[in-house]
Amino acid sequence: ARHEKIVRESIEKNCGVPVLGAIPKLKTDFLSERHMGLTPFQEHPEVEKTIAGAADIAMTYFDLDGIWRIAEAAESPGRRRTTGRPAKGEEGGKGKDTKPVSADLGGAKNVTIGIIRDSAFQFYYPENFEELRKRGARLHEISALSEKELPEIDALYIGGGFPETHALALADNRPFRKAVREAVENGLPVYAECGGLMYLGRALRVDNKSYPMAGLLPIIFGLERRPQAHGYTVVETSRRSPFYERGVVLKGHEFHYSRVMDYRPRKGVAFSFRMMRGQGLIDGMDGICYKNVLATYTHLHAYGSPEWADGVVRRAGRYKEERARNVKKGRGRTGTKGKELR
Repeated sequence: ARHEKIVRESIEKNCGVPVLGAIPKLKTDFLSERHMGLTPFQEHPEVEKTIAGAADIAMTYFDLDGIWRIAEAAESPGRRRTTGRPAKGEEGGKGKDTKPVSADLGGAKNVTIGIIRDSAFQFYYPENFEELRKRGARLHEISALSEKELPEIDALYIGGGFPETHALALADNRPFRKAVREAVENGLPVYAECGGLMYLGRALRVDNKSYPMAGLLPIIFGLERRPQAHGYTVVETSRRSPFYERGVVLKGHEFHYSRVMDYRPRKGVAFSFRMMRGQGLIDGMDGICYKNVLATYTHLHAYGSPEWADGVVRRAGRYKEERARNVKKGRGRTGTKGKELR
């Protein structure tokens, strides 16, 4: 309490910022943790209890009325209103931030991008989804754990997550792994980050057991007990890829416990990222490509790398056009299935 008093008075006097709460050292840890941080809510065994515990802490130690008064007085653009209606700039509103971007996307219109989003793959920046929508894309959720086939989509985005904790379930879903493999062989564009990269490999080794993955990339990944890479990355596209032109510089981050256990070079497979900062996949390279697949350990945020959303939507548009031509010739399927992403 004495230390809190000193810190509180120092902040309010020297910074002119009101202190609206101070959490003392808690006697028990109510937040479940594991490697890479907190246990995701999708897997937390007692998530409601944990949320209730956080609420109790807030009500006990925060000046909630003071926080509310300051929030209500704020005049920043895009603030959330209490009427339940979306403010300008928020999803569903009519602010300038929701207008489509003007990038040249090669005629891509109304493309459908599948998002593998389940308890194995759930690390996504919401802004990445927003930027895809601004470019005219519709997003559909897909589960690699429960579904047996891919819906009719124009591109697939596989984000990060914890494939290592779901390795058995991912391996057991053979129909879905086969569907992804066949779609890629038929030209489906796929952008995969970290966990998605691991899923596209030959196998994933966890605790001396090997689990088959999609088998599209000639890599076996293994999980270690210590982080293998953790920090910001800067990559330069050393060659043209399905989503980027050569010479593009992208800034992101990497954080993973997995590493390459075995890599066997294969015709048609190449690396497209040169690591200017960070670890990458192999020998200072990342961004492994096969057909219309680009898979990387580097996570990108669409605000910092707008080339990402442009590239995904542009490639999806090209694939959609190609598929439409094939349908006219009597090949391929039409229609779209799947649950729209919220």
